[in-house]
Amino acid sequence: MATERIEALLERTDPSFLKSCNTTEVQETGEGEIMAPYLIDCRRKQKHAFRQLCVVDDMIQLLAGLESVDQLLREPCPRNPGNEARSAWKALKAEYQEKVQEVEGLINTLQARTEELQAKRKTLETLLSTLQIKKEECKEKERITAKRNQRAEKQISFQLEDSLQAAQNALNVCDLQLSKLKDEVEKQHARISDWTILRDGLQTLVSVTHRNMQYRLLSVSSSELCLELLPRAAEKSLEPLRVSITMTTSDEFHLQVFQGTAGLVEEAVDGRLRHVSAALVEVMERYISQGEMLSEIQALHSRFAIDWCPAEKLLIFLKTATTVCHLRVEEGYPSHGRATLLSVRKDGNLLDIAHHQPPVQHPVLTEWLEFLSSNPDI
Repeated sequence: MATERIEALLERTDPSFLKSCNTTEVQETGEGEIMAPYLIDCRRKQKHAFRQLCVVDDMIQLLAGLESVDQLLREPCPRNPGNEARSAWKALKAEYQEKVQEVEGLINTLQARTEELQAKRKTLETLLSTLQIKKEECKEKERITAKRNQRAEKQISFQLEDSLQAAQNALNVCDLQLSKLKDEVEKQHARISDWTILRDGLQTLVSVTHRNMQYRLLSVSSSELCLELLPRAAEKSLEPLRVSITMTTSDEFHLQVFQGTAGLVEEAVDGRLRHVSAALVEVMERYISQGEMLSEIQALHSRFAIDWCPAEKLLIFLKTATTVCHLRVEEGYPSHGRATLLSVRKDGNLLDIAHHQPPVQHPVLTEWLEFLSSNPDI
């Protein structure tokens, strides 16, 4: 519908239907070239003769109005004859020139609009040809898309058949694996029975150990025990040490020591299941060997805002929200090592700590923290 309207508009604006309005155009022929000079000369002669006739007519009228010759001599020279007619003629000529210019302006405007119309016509023709090309391209794309969809449908059909066959094969494999898993489950049930017997024996062993070796059982599962190692009476100031024992299917264990608030370095020990008791004793002895230092640190936790890093032997004291103190503990503290102040950072800036020392020699951690808490300059 839109294409038909465009074609009708183009037919209406065809240059063959447009008539030229330029009336001043004269067809150039051989006869015109001959007659033009002749007519121009005739026009010039007619104008000259007309002027002479006007002069003669004015003279006749002047002489007719005189009564004597003396009157001609006495009266002043009459005004220039023919001025009124000439003025009227000039006015008509000026009006004619004005109308000619107006008509020429209208002709120029019409020519400009004609050229604009022709340009629009060319644009419409270009758009129409582009529209036809696009229409053909769309039809071609539709044909290609239809063919492509047909091929895709065939390919999907083949893929569905292949997928169905693969699913059937996978189902057969799953049935085979299911039968194997059933056999494996039966074997695992038998092993679970063995592990249950082992677990009952371990629980009995733990109960005996709890009574004789000062252990506390926290939780128990099929493959993991969580215990707390309780220090002996001489080290009652130390907090219990929490450990976990994970047992594997190859009669091995994994012993994990948790730091918590005890202050001991987190570590892991692996070995054969029959050596688990020796591993527990070794961990407990290492914990008790640092009992004096760890008990002091555990007591400081309840008094000050501190953070203990056992691997670096570093104690971080948060005095205020903007003041942080770092202290290091030497190996063998407190009997063979000392506690020293490493740095004090206030509002992000390091302070000079050379003149900030407790009044006692070789202060321990408690004396250091009490001194730093009470010092107003820090």
